[in-house]
Amino acid sequence: MPILQQPCPEEVKKPKTSVNEFTVLEDTPLADIKYNGAVKEQPVPMSLEQTEIEISGNNQMEEVEMADIFEEAIMDIDSDDAKNPLAVVDYVEDLYAYYKKMESCSCVSPGYMAHQFDINERMRAILIDWLIEVHHKFELREETLFLTVNLIDRFLAKQTVVRKKLQLVGLVAMLLACKYEEVSVPVVDDLILISDKAYTRKEILEMETLMLNTLQFNMSVPTAYVYISRFLKAAQSDRKLEQLSFFLIELCLVEYEMLNYPPSFLAAAAIYTAQCTLFGGGSWSKTSKRHTTYSADQLLECSRRIVGFHQNSSTGKLTGVHRKYNISKFGYAAKSEPAHFLVQAPPQ
Repeated sequence: MPILQQPCPEEVKKPKTSVNEFTVLEDTPLADIKYNGAVKEQPVPMSLEQTEIEISGNNQMEEVEMADIFEEAIMDIDSDDAKNPLAVVDYVEDLYAYYKKMESCSCVSPGYMAHQFDINERMRAILIDWLIEVHHKFELREETLFLTVNLIDRFLAKQTVVRKKLQLVGLVAMLLACKYEEVSVPVVDDLILISDKAYTRKEILEMETLMLNTLQFNMSVPTAYVYISRFLKAAQSDRKLEQLSFFLIELCLVEYEMLNYPPSFLAAAAIYTAQCTLFGGGSWSKTSKRHTTYSADQLLECSRRIVGFHQNSSTGKLTGVHRKYNISKFGYAAKSEPAHFLVQAPPQ
């Protein structure tokens, strides 16, 4: 953004010399200066009385102006991709504005589990933790995992399911997500095998039809992956920050309570938490705020929850995400020391 030139502070007016005091002609020697009249004591002009005050004020104005000049600039995060047709830089801003508009329509009510009579939040967590391992085993794309979880939640919000069919719902959601996102899709027999032959081919195909009809074939939704890829670009992330951000946001996928936050907010909070984990506080730039539309203060509460998940990621029975990110492929992101300072109570 070009820096607008600041108006110069008003110059201090110098008192005019009385014409009766003296006259200096050009090229006249100093010794030959003749006074035209007697020198009279003149009252100190108001402009001189105010000089010190005005100078002090001008100095303050100059300090403010210099602060404005060196104020953090908002970066153009798409300039490097200007010649990349796949980056669609000409209308990428409009694209994400549309995603934000559609976000409210695709979000799942955080209270939908109250309408389920045979399953609960814990069962959902077990299912998604297992699916994260399946996703990793099949070496699927990241967006496939996020869409899988979205399909599960949207389906369960509209359809009651008995517990013995919950795993089937997860498998079919992953199958549909693969068909939407992947080039090479796992076959039905692979899903039967991965479920230890708990379901037949017919049951999988019937559930696929039911899920598509329940969701009205709407597979195009802005998941947290859509946002985190953009927000990482705004954060000028390196590989380490990217891996840690994905580790943290996948921890959020398992937790039912995180449905309280829209995907864009969750993506921003994961990156903010990762920055705090790696660099400490104060890492949220104006560029990140501009593209996420969220300030660090807005993200703080959600980030504290994420830190809690990070602290407990290696304990308990649901450790699929921790084990996935505790290998060299993901930079051992799970071994990062959590940002404890975010959850510590401020001193009284």
